[in-house]
Amino acid sequence: MKLSKVLSISHDIAKPYLVDGRKKFRLKDYDPADTANFTSADKPRAKEALTIGIDALAELQDMLYAQDRWSVLLIFQAMDAAGKDGAIKHVMSGVNPQGCQVYSFKAPTSEDLDHDFLWRCVKCLPERGRIGIFNRSYYEETLVVRVHKQILENQKLPPSLITKNIWDDRFEDIRNFEKYLTRNGVIIRKFFLNVSREEQKKRFMERLDHPEKNWKFSAADVKERGYWDDYMDAYQDMIRNTSTPDCPWYVVPADNKWYTRIVIAAAIIEALGSLDLHYPKVNAAMREELRLAREKLVGEE
Repeated sequence: MKLSKVLSISHDIAKPYLVDGRKKFRLKDYDPADTANFTSADKPRAKEALTIGIDALAELQDMLYAQDRWSVLLIFQAMDAAGKDGAIKHVMSGVNPQGCQVYSFKAPTSEDLDHDFLWRCVKCLPERGRIGIFNRSYYEETLVVRVHKQILENQKLPPSLITKNIWDDRFEDIRNFEKYLTRNGVIIRKFFLNVSREEQKKRFMERLDHPEKNWKFSAADVKERGYWDDYMDAYQDMIRNTSTPDCPWYVVPADNKWYTRIVIAAAIIEALGSLDLHYPKVNAAMREELRLAREKLVGEE
């Protein structure tokens, strides 16, 4: 399928889940089980669509790497068992590893806590020509830290700075940071994998009931599940306050992993397609160098 056609289809798939700050946002308006015009019987068609998307991503990423002007930052946030790891693995499976960097951010270290909350992520920003993936990110500082107040108290901040406005302050800092990156050639797309509470329970039970999946389970996951409503409020506020036309969020239905991956691939394809990517053009001087090099090679015995 021609790339132009894939770009058009990708736009149509991703658009319903785009949140760019232009309209009022309510998380409850987004159905975690949505599959648009696909049904469970359409999984073969969905698999084919994902394969086409993966091929398009590989082509676009190759031009991104060759052009060496833009970089792309993809941020993934979600509740436990929403499928972030699997989505990253499948959607990016066709991308050249040389042009892609993946970082997972766990609990901050003592060194991290001796710096500002953006510091550890700034160190991992993608170079020009590359796609950087953050599996969780600085947004955790407005999510888990907000839900568990004791974490904030242990972050070594001067007490006078921990005010009732701290979350609004952090949202402002993030918006300014992302605006700065955008002005320096970093394209940012953010994905919230919107899994339902019922589907999360189902996936937790699968991890418990299948020995080969036991390693994925942590008792802490069930504990965090007890704060579900608090997390949903935090996610809604975060998306409302950090969605912009240049750095939008995608609220991706995550109850059906096969559809989640299609939406994510479509959004990334659309982002790359907006960059007017192309392979570097060869000027007259370079063409002459190539001609001489060819003559030399042909003349070898």
